[in-house]
Amino acid sequence: MPSWRCGGRCLAEREQRAGAAGWLVFAALLAAGALLAWPAPRDALDWQPALALREPWRAFSAVFVHYSALHLAANLAGALLVGALGHAARLPTPSVIAWLAAWPLTQLGLLLQPELLHYGGLSGLLHAGVAVAGVHLVWRGAGGRRRVGLALLAGLAIKVVGEAPWAGALRHPGGWDIAVAPFAHASGALAGLLCALIAGGLAARRLPSAA
Repeated sequence: MPSWRCGGRCLAEREQRAGAAGWLVFAALLAAGALLAWPAPRDALDWQPALALREPWRAFSAVFVHYSALHLAANLAGALLVGALGHAARLPTPSVIAWLAAWPLTQLGLLLQPELLHYGGLSGLLHAGVAVAGVHLVWRGAGGRRRVGLALLAGLAIKVVGEAPWAGALRHPGGWDIAVAPFAHASGALAGLLCALIAGGLAARRLPSAA
């Protein structure tokens, strides 16, 4: 169909293609950053609430820090899955921006858990990505896409609540060679939810007819 006849539908399709590509690129950059940071001193990059004001960039760099090879491998696999999810869901650019905005907010939320003296890893931000995808599919999707979004959000909520993030800073689950910080998962999920709602609301005002 000629572009001059396509109108808003073509614009929405281009936006979806650009957003899906941007989502994949962001997921790939997160994975690449984690690989590049693997040899670096962890204390120089990880999240430390005592340094939040003096070294605020740790809210970004902490996601690249991993405390074991298993930790790194699990989060690289998670980045691949969340990247594939966003691409398959054809998430638009506002969703990519929402995920990006959730990056520092995930770590800043850890200020509410001051017992967590060190934190590193992609898992909190990956939870944010799932929340962003779920919100978009529920809000802007229809039929099966909306049901997928509801399932994503329900599964995320069950996982986060099941980890009881209010019950202490760290867990030592079987099969892991590091401690796990459930509050980071909750912080990421809430940051992703908040950013997705804001981005979705702004996008709806700008393009109310886009699907």
